[in-house]
Amino acid sequence: MHGEADITQIIEILQDLSIDRKVPRNVRSVIEDARKELMRTEENLATKINTTVSMLDEISNDPNIQSFTRTQIWNVVSMLEAVEAEETEMQQGYKM
Repeated sequence: MHGEADITQIIEILQDLSIDRKVPRNVRSVIEDARKELMRTEENLATKINTTVSMLDEISNDPNIQSFTRTQIWNVVSMLEAVEAEETEMQQGYKM
């Protein structure tokens, strides 16, 4: 499934960010929490995406992170929103 492949790619990006020593420790911690949220199996995809986007949006405003890291976080948020939109389209298609 296309959405699952995208989520796997997003998890890999978050993993890379969570171990990057140039990223402040508090930001790495939130990124790791966001990665773990996406990996949870108890929640549905929309809930996981919304929670993760909220977490990443909050840290993207941290003045201590480099612009490159901030851009990567924004890219991950965009990817998550695209997956969510795709899932919503698929669900609406099934309901018709």
